[in-house]
Amino acid sequence: MVKNRIRLGVNIDHIATIKTNRKTSYPSLVDAVSIAEKNGADLITVHLREDRRHIQDQDLIEIKEKANLLNLEMALTSEMVNICLQVSPAFCCIVPEKRKELTTEGGLDIKGMNDDKFNFLIESIQNIQSKNIGVSLFIDPDPDQIDCCIQAGVKVVELHTGSYAESQSEQKRKYELNRLISAAEHASQNKIRVHAGHGLNLSNLSEICKIPQIEELNIGHAIIADSIFKGFEKSVQDFRSAINND
Repeated sequence: MVKNRIRLGVNIDHIATIKTNRKTSYPSLVDAVSIAEKNGADLITVHLREDRRHIQDQDLIEIKEKANLLNLEMALTSEMVNICLQVSPAFCCIVPEKRKELTTEGGLDIKGMNDDKFNFLIESIQNIQSKNIGVSLFIDPDPDQIDCCIQAGVKVVELHTGSYAESQSEQKRKYELNRLISAAEHASQNKIRVHAGHGLNLSNLSEICKIPQIEELNIGHAIIADSIFKGFEKSVQDFRSAINND
């Protein structure tokens, strides 16, 4: 398989956290969109959480108006499906969400959904796709979960890389990397496109970038953390360069 250029989705949630925590008009999320896109971001990713801890509804509207391509991460709820249909981002990624978590802790357990929840997932996917919005499901790198995604009718999965990124030993990291490789191969063999993200940074993303099936990485926390010391512009440039293996 010929390795294509990997798209970079820059998640700006943590810039919104600074703004929301102090209830200020700054830092400007619209400016963040412009800077990210000018320095290597292929799309802008935001997660409108049910508790609105960072991105707010008005933020989402303003970001949608500015961004060339917007990827909306969202929980599987009627409220979020309706917002997605109203705002009409280019893409949405359905993710699990718990009120008390600091960040997304794992992938959707589609295999464990009861019939009502699974049918709601199928209905939501169909409704969103009918508006020409691309839909992906954020899942752990598990072939069984991928098979459930196929049954649900999506064409894209985003593999949760958190377990790989947080591995404390070389043995564990190799194990988690092999899980990602196998999952990406399984998805591709079933004509499912593959994205990935969570916990990736400049020190651990190189091996992920070698997986030929991965078309897109969504990265937020590490880019924003890096930008504290070098600036947002340079941080986005450095992640773009690392993904390109420049």
